[in-house]
Amino acid sequence: MRLTVACPDALRDDANHLAMVLAFSAADALTYGALNWQDADGNLYAAASFVALPEWIEGATQPLQRPKWDSEEIIDMEAAGRAQVALVVWLGGEEPVPAAVPDKLTVVAGDDGLAALGMMGMTPVPDVKN
Repeated sequence: MRLTVACPDALRDDANHLAMVLAFSAADALTYGALNWQDADGNLYAAASFVALPEWIEGATQPLQRPKWDSEEIIDMEAAGRAQVALVVWLGGEEPVPAAVPDKLTVVAGDDGLAALGMMGMTPVPDVKN
């Protein structure tokens, strides 16, 4: 299943720690980088779209466990926990797609990541030319 995430600027660090918990390595600390998306109020977001295994959804909804690969404890588990609390996950169904908001990590399932960002009310940040 493809998941697309709108990560507000204020949650990027915490969300990257959660990404490491739910994924495979320290490289996942780079999941939420550039602030290339914005909501209607101009709040900035990083976005990621990825194919998630069922274990991702299960892990995101269960008490977090430090992954075995993190033997040096580079993951800040408290930060990951804060991001987990901020999760809003839409996997389809009758409920409307949630809008991205500056205090939530919004996750939408769907085959088209760009369409999912649009459904969350996101638009690309325009390039500024000097």
